[in-house]
Amino acid sequence: MNRLRTLLTSYLARRLGMSLVTMVLVSIAVFLGVRAMPGDTAQALAGEQTSPEVLASIRQEYGLDDNIAVQYWRYVSHAATGDLGTSARTGLPVLDAIREALPITLELAALALLLAVVVGIGAGVLAAVRKGKPSEWLANGIALLGMSVPSFWLGIILVLAFAIATPVFAASGFVPFGTDPLENMRRLVLPAIVLGSGLAAVVMRQTRAAMLDSLSADYTRTARAKGLTRRHVIGGHALRNSLVTVVTVLGLQLGQLISGAVVTEQVFVLPGFGKLTIDAVFTRDYAMVQGVVLFTSAAYILVNLLVDFLYSVVDPRIRLGGAR
Repeated sequence: MNRLRTLLTSYLARRLGMSLVTMVLVSIAVFLGVRAMPGDTAQALAGEQTSPEVLASIRQEYGLDDNIAVQYWRYVSHAATGDLGTSARTGLPVLDAIREALPITLELAALALLLAVVVGIGAGVLAAVRKGKPSEWLANGIALLGMSVPSFWLGIILVLAFAIATPVFAASGFVPFGTDPLENMRRLVLPAIVLGSGLAAVVMRQTRAAMLDSLSADYTRTARAKGLTRRHVIGGHALRNSLVTVVTVLGLQLGQLISGAVVTEQVFVLPGFGKLTIDAVFTRDYAMVQGVVLFTSAAYILVNLLVDFLYSVVDPRIRLGGAR
């Protein structure tokens, strides 16, 4: 037991160390990338028509005249304490704007992820179990359609069909869940379908491929020979061993989910993280862009770290092998 605990601790420590190194590299890339954007930061803060004295004052106030290494150290030290700067557009702290917009995007992403997992895994298992039958062709066709249709087009079609022609759902806006749960769902169901459809298609294809490999493996044939029911063979053996692939896909596709939220929130006019990013880019709000990208990257790294932890739960062999 002590050896297993030591191996688990070593495995988690290695993954955490790799995540910290990645976060440092991401912070450097974000810092340099924002400063590589076209245009003068001081000019963007001051406006198009201003005097050289004002520009010099702004550069001094924001430390833009300092050495690039000094600027980076100041940026990282402040970010480590939760200070991501002040928005040039609103004059409010960047972290406050992120806190206001993040719950909307998280709720949308959670609904989309739930849709992708339920529909994708269910359809993938069905397609693998009923290989060569009409249900498999139907599942593959729907998955191909989900990966091919642009999200903005699908959003417009859903709005026309279910918000205008048949006003079952709302076409735009957001109502907090605590204020009115029913209205909250009316405004998030369509965006969740748009955001989760592509991910569901990817999960379905990967689940089907992993299930086909598992169903033809020796341990599955042995389980059948022992007299286990079809349900236990599929759910307890084939599906569980296929979940490693599915978890990997979900972790890798999180970035697609976040980037897709930008388009989806624009179509449905949701004041979430994606819209905040677009507005910051259009207004050259460098502090906001820098804070949003850094926060998104940190969240992506954290989710991939959690995916690594899930590996050790789904398949202990990965945990023990990774700790050596």
